[in-house]
Amino acid sequence: MRLMTAFIAASLLACASMTTAFAQAWPNRPVRVLVGFPPGQATDVLARMAAQRMSDATGQQFFVENRPGASGNIAFEMAARAAPDGYTLLMGSSGTAAINPSLFAKLPYDIHRDFAHVIMMADIPQILLVNPNLPVKTVRELIDYAKVRPGKVDYASGGSGLTNHLIMEMFKAATGLRLVHIPYRGGPPALTDLIAGQVSLMFETTVGALPHVRNGKLRALAISRIKRSAGAPDIPTVAESGVPGFDAAAWIAMFAPAGTPREVIMRLNGEINKGIVTQEMRDRLVGLGADPVGGSPEDFAAFHKSELAKWAKVVKESGAKLD
Repeated sequence: MRLMTAFIAASLLACASMTTAFAQAWPNRPVRVLVGFPPGQATDVLARMAAQRMSDATGQQFFVENRPGASGNIAFEMAARAAPDGYTLLMGSSGTAAINPSLFAKLPYDIHRDFAHVIMMADIPQILLVNPNLPVKTVRELIDYAKVRPGKVDYASGGSGLTNHLIMEMFKAATGLRLVHIPYRGGPPALTDLIAGQVSLMFETTVGALPHVRNGKLRALAISRIKRSAGAPDIPTVAESGVPGFDAAAWIAMFAPAGTPREVIMRLNGEINKGIVTQEMRDRLVGLGADPVGGSPEDFAAFHKSELAKWAKVVKESGAKLD
């Protein structure tokens, strides 16, 4: 019995030593960061910031691999099936990681079983945008304009069931508006058509929207968060614009395949946390309209659990469902 106990203890010690050695050697080749959306979308922008931070910190290349389609599920499936060796990471969002599990009847992965939490990077309010030719300059004016045109005012989203789609569904429910949904394959093409006047309005992340607001191509009516954004303090909130209590936002966070060594996850978490507190990265995030978050993997896991419950309720109430 003593020999068996000693053998088990020695085996566990050997495994721990091998894991530590692996973590110390990691990364010794390029690391890919999967993103389920096209270049230019908020998740992609923050993924590139994280990849650059990790490349600088480790001396090894971290590169973003865009795999758009299926509301972000293609990238999530790839990550779920990847080897948990620290060489495949995943940048997810509120839409892909908190909404899709309720929105889709079947997914080729399990959000609880197949992923490890790494870090929450940023909370990103969304801006209610209109084409400048639409004769409205405030939320109140938009509500009045759309109410006398039920079913005739359309809005764009980055895709059915994505965060900006469901935030608009929350807005419709709160205001009683009847709007027509025009889904696109990602935020950038939707913004392009909004700028061209092909659609009338949409919610979009501050990351994707602010450049177009600042150059006058789009008009910002309100921010979706209950508090004004540090990156756009001159834009009022939806709540203070006549829709009391309205509060919703997107967020961007990093995952790894389940089973990725704890030491690798903590290295990633530590380096990105260090980056978030630097003035350079904070200025970049706030400049994009994002609120830096950071924290431990456990902080992110607890927040993710609450978001899954929150968006499940919104999906159910909106009636949105995808096969």
